Amino acid sequence: MDMYHILVVEDDQDINRLLCRILTDGGYDVRPAFSGSEAVLWAEQYDYDLVLLDLMLPGLTGEEFIAQMRKKKTMPILVLSAKAGLEDRVNVLRLGADDFIPKPFDNAEVLARVEAQLRRYKQFSAPAGSGQGLLTHADLVLDRESVRVTAAGEEVPLTAREFEILALLMSHPKKVYTREQLYENVWGGEYFGDDNTVNVHISNLRSKLAKASDREYIKTVWGIGFKMNDQQETL
Repeated sequence: MDMYHILVVEDDQDINRLLCRILTDGGYDVRPAFSGSEAVLWAEQYDYDLVLLDLMLPGLTGEEFIAQMRKKKTMPILVLSAKAGLEDRVNVLRLGADDFIPKPFDNAEVLARVEAQLRRYKQFSAPAGSGQGLLTHADLVLDRESVRVTAAGEEVPLTAREFEILALLMSHPKKVYTREQLYENVWGGEYFGDDNTVNVHISNLRSKLAKASDREYIKTVWGIGFKMNDQQETL
C-alpha cells in the first residue's frame, strides 16, 4: 500500500501531537506545522496528499492558507477548527476546503474523514490511460484522462471536488442526485445531514461554468437535488 503524506497545521502543540499520533498510528507519514507561514513553506517544497488545517493560526490564517494553495495545489484540505459557525464553514468551503470537522473532534471521525478524502483523491488523480474518456453535454466537455473541462470552448479550472461532482452529474445526465447521494459518491463518506458542503461546491461549480458560457448547465430540482439541465436555458 502506498504511503500517504499528510501535513498537520495546528498551533496548539498538544492537539498537533495528538493529530500526528492518530494519523501515524493509521499508517500515514505526517509532518507537523505550527503556523500558516510554516505550512506554506512545507507545502511549496513538498507534495502532500492531504492537509489537515486549523483556521486560527499565527503568521497566516487558515483561510489565507487555503486561498494561496488553491491557486496552485489540488490536494484535499480538511479543516478542523473551533470556528464552527455556519458562516465560517461556508466561507472555507467557498475558498476551496474539501471538508470541515468542528472541535472538539472525535479521533475515529478524523481518521475516517481523512481516509475518505484520500480514497476519492486517489481516484481523481488516477493516471491517463484509464479509458474513461470524454463526457459531453451541449457545449460542455469533460475529459477524465486529462482532468480538463471546457465550456463553449473555454477551459474551466476546477478543484478536484468540483470536477468529481460534474463528472458524476454528466455520467448520468437525466438522473436527479440528492445531496446525500452526491456527498456519499463524491466525498466517499457517510452523510451527516449537513447540506452546506454540497451546496457550496455546487454554487462554486456553477459560478465557474457561468464565466465561460451563458448556459445554465446544472439544474436544481427543488426539494430533491441536482441534475444536468436538459433545456440548457441561458442565464
